[in-house]
Amino acid sequence: MSTPHNPPGSGDRVPQYVYGVTRSGTPLPADVAGLDDRPVSLVENGGVCAAIVSDLPTGRALGERADLVAHQRVLNALVDAGTVVLPFRFGAALADHAAVEKELLAANSERLGQVLDQLDGRVELRVKATYVQDTVLGEIMTAEPEIAELSRRLREVPPDAADAVYYDRIRLGELIAQAMERRREHDGQVLLDGVAPAAEAFTRKTPAREEDVLDASFLVRADHREAFEQAVDELGREHGDRIRIRLIGPLPPYDFVPEE
Repeated sequence: MSTPHNPPGSGDRVPQYVYGVTRSGTPLPADVAGLDDRPVSLVENGGVCAAIVSDLPTGRALGERADLVAHQRVLNALVDAGTVVLPFRFGAALADHAAVEKELLAANSERLGQVLDQLDGRVELRVKATYVQDTVLGEIMTAEPEIAELSRRLREVPPDAADAVYYDRIRLGELIAQAMERRREHDGQVLLDGVAPAAEAFTRKTPAREEDVLDASFLVRADHREAFEQAVDELGREHGDRIRIRLIGPLPPYDFVPEE
């Protein structure tokens, strides 16, 4: 580990890419590299907060996959080191070190300090749960006679008559989707109730796929992390025959940074 400082000389006038904000004087991992493998350092202005920066690449626009990977790599390295960090979304940049000091740090010192206080000693953990589709479809066929009967009749239709039951197939798909949604609402809430008590806060995302049951991020105190992970493990044991549960993290706490 090394304690970073503002790079001297002409680099002070180079446009700066900003990864996030942390406490002043925070040691950064010695081997972490930013965009285009450029060194990462802190810009400080004498206050309680410091910006995590590297020189902005020149001669090209940001947005390559390597840029996104580097952005996340820097923040993950800080999180892995146990450093409190307020992560910025990809793409934040300012004109030079002076702009970082004045426009970011000096102008927002109190608010940035408050957010760091809220995140200090906490980690973001994400729980993603997905149905074992064959198992859940079997449940639906057993519990929903209308769906089971329509499915049976469609299986008996000869291939040369498929066009005649086109709308029946659409109806079957709609009924299965509705049944999946009812189960998702119930099962997702069961999973959420099982882990939320071990967290300080959570945010639930809209499932992206029909088979997704739960996608939620949790803000967890570091000293409660073991209890949270045990709760996730217990849910895995209880529901593993029909739901696959993954625990991801710790992650930069994007989901718990105030929008304003």
